[in-house]
Amino acid sequence: MQGRLTLPARLRLRRKRDFDAAYARGQRLSDGFFTVIATANEIGAPRLGLAVAVRAAGGAVARNRLRRIIRESFRLNQRALPALDLVVSVRPKARAAPAEALRESLAALWRRVADTTP
Repeated sequence: MQGRLTLPARLRLRRKRDFDAAYARGQRLSDGFFTVIATANEIGAPRLGLAVAVRAAGGAVARNRLRRIIRESFRLNQRALPALDLVVSVRPKARAAPAEALRESLAALWRRVADTTP
């Protein structure tokens, strides 16, 4: 194994200004379950930000389930992604979707992100 696939704090978006920059300048990719906003960063590694709204995802249990699935998918695919800040938003259809469908959707979005950036 070439190192651990972890998600340390430096690979997470946590500041409002980072989210605002992604929303202002980012490229949007989406499907029925998620929207990914991608913008270049300077740290040399992909970073993940989550925007899981109550309106789209429901109560705390459902929101946390979706967050766990998104983080796990990012963690497993981070080496294939370029140095981008990625903000993932959830659409209402994701709330009732099975976990496997959500994982497949995210994998396809990660591939699209990797293919569309130079």
